Amino acid sequence: MKTFEYTAAESIMHASEQLSRWSGSASILAGGTDLLIALRHANGSSPKCLIDISRIPELRGITLKGDTVTIRPLTVHAELEKSSCICLHAPFLSRAASMIGSPQIRNRGTVGGNIMNAATCADTVPPLIALGAGISLKSVRGTRRMPLEQLFTAPYATTAATDEILEEIVFPVLPTGATSAFIKLGRRNALSIARLSIAAVLEFDSGGKIKDARIVPGAAFPTWRRMSEAEHLLRGEIPSTKLFEDAGKAVAAAMISETGMRWSTAYKEPVLVTLVTRALQECECCRRKEQFER
Repeated sequence: MKTFEYTAAESIMHASEQLSRWSGSASILAGGTDLLIALRHANGSSPKCLIDISRIPELRGITLKGDTVTIRPLTVHAELEKSSCICLHAPFLSRAASMIGSPQIRNRGTVGGNIMNAATCADTVPPLIALGAGISLKSVRGTRRMPLEQLFTAPYATTAATDEILEEIVFPVLPTGATSAFIKLGRRNALSIARLSIAAVLEFDSGGKIKDARIVPGAAFPTWRRMSEAEHLLRGEIPSTKLFEDAGKAVAAAMISETGMRWSTAYKEPVLVTLVTRALQECECCRRKEQFER
């Protein structure tokens, strides 16, 4: 491990000033679950300074104001998993957080790190995009806001400037009549990195037809986006297995169109169809369960 300077930031502004001072040669230390591993790699680039933001209180916590949920970036995955606010208003985000790493990782790793690392296997990003989340980036030059989906440009690359720090993640609560699901496929049941994942939201009208749909795959594309091709097929339709399979096929077709035929396509294509189908079926099952309990 190479040597570097260390600064414990006392506030968001202090962290922003330090990032500006080091002009792109500093790295932010939050939970450290990705950064500390990267520092061990002899061939990797090493920062000249680590700016520790873990002691900044205003970067922690989950709040609900009206119909808007705000998550601060130092919130750890275990907090997302157990938060009554998230469980009630974004249950599939809680589910995604519960599937990250081990208990040790979930109690150390942060949602901000999961986002800013921009790995295509990041578990919290698909549900956050499906929720319509936006973010705020802070620097000495001011605050910049954008939809989360627009942050990512390529695997491990974002539009964030080197002097910007993630300040908050904000999204509206799911509307009444909406259900959600998150399914993750890994090589094993625990401590697994997503090979593919699906975040899905279905909103139903009073007659049981699909009013709105949101589908966001993980680890299928270079960056995340909603599957408008599949969502269009679902709107205004009565739920059925065939309809959900058709939506899954539309997602798989979009993946092949964007990434081309690769060695993994023969495996990923049918698996992606199945995962989308199952996620949508889970949304429909949740709707039926809620109707039965009324």
